[in-house]
Amino acid sequence: MPVASRRAPRRPSTARAVVVLVLVAVAAAVPLLGPSVALDGTGEAEAPGTAGITFLRTVMFAALCVQLGEVYATRLARRVPGAPLDRAPRSWSTYAAVAGIVAALGLASVVATGNLVPQRLSDMDIGGLYASRDGRLALLEVNAFIVALLCARSRRPSGAALPLAAVIVAEALRAHPPVEDTPLIGTGLTLVHLTCGVLWAGGLLQVLRMLRLWRTFAPEAGAAVLGLYARVAAVLFAAITVTGVCSTLRRMPPGTVLGQLTDTAYGRTLLAKVLLVVAVAVLALLARRRLRRAADPVAAAAAYSPARGEVIVLGAVVAVSALLTALPLPIRW
Repeated sequence: MPVASRRAPRRPSTARAVVVLVLVAVAAAVPLLGPSVALDGTGEAEAPGTAGITFLRTVMFAALCVQLGEVYATRLARRVPGAPLDRAPRSWSTYAAVAGIVAALGLASVVATGNLVPQRLSDMDIGGLYASRDGRLALLEVNAFIVALLCARSRRPSGAALPLAAVIVAEALRAHPPVEDTPLIGTGLTLVHLTCGVLWAGGLLQVLRMLRLWRTFAPEAGAAVLGLYARVAAVLFAAITVTGVCSTLRRMPPGTVLGQLTDTAYGRTLLAKVLLVVAVAVLALLARRRLRRAADPVAAAAAYSPARGEVIVLGAVVAVSALLTALPLPIRW
């Protein structure tokens, strides 16, 4: 009786591995090299500690994505009948919350030093944090991540959604001080933009972890969760696009957008973010197309590869978004 031949497991292509490594390196290099590259030739001065602040905000945004993404993806999975939630991927929420605490403390120390990089403990006015709006927002973020850590270690980790939402609100308020025109409108736009971005990136990361873990014993559930996420992600992407365009027009009057996209550090970084988001959209469409054409749940795993590329590029988007928060705002001509 002939022995059935077995197909050797396919190894990831070298080109794919190289692309992944390049994208990871870009995301890691943005906080370190991004400020000097963006400011080169613009005539704008780099604020002290821009690279460090960019790095800390990248870590904080990534922590938000990981922890809120787990809560969001778990709620999606609960809507899928037969989803093996008792065999969910190992939670990263505790590590994310710790990273968020460290990053928030670092940002609070900068605020306590008058938005300068502290050289010694005596440079920081900890008590002064309570006397300023930025200081109170920084303390709110630290406390919110501490509460999120406690929730992650409790029996109801989904409770972390509330303190993490407080971090997003604090970031939206910090980005639009009362001295700017219509700060409430800007805060609302940033709030929606950041919330949708965090759910998009963090939710996709956790959904892909579920799909990878379940593809051997529950491929139907994994494909169903990915399909459910894809439908919601379309709404998130639309909200991100609309709020992003509106925020850009608030920062840059329509007649100056094209010039500032190349002549200012903020504009250059925004242009880089737009190009990355376009790449993410292409990968997302490819993944959704493969998902729709899949004849069975096992074949739906074909959408895993472009979706994995999507989440990696989203990591670079997070880093570039953090850089935007540390650069000087464009001039309104």
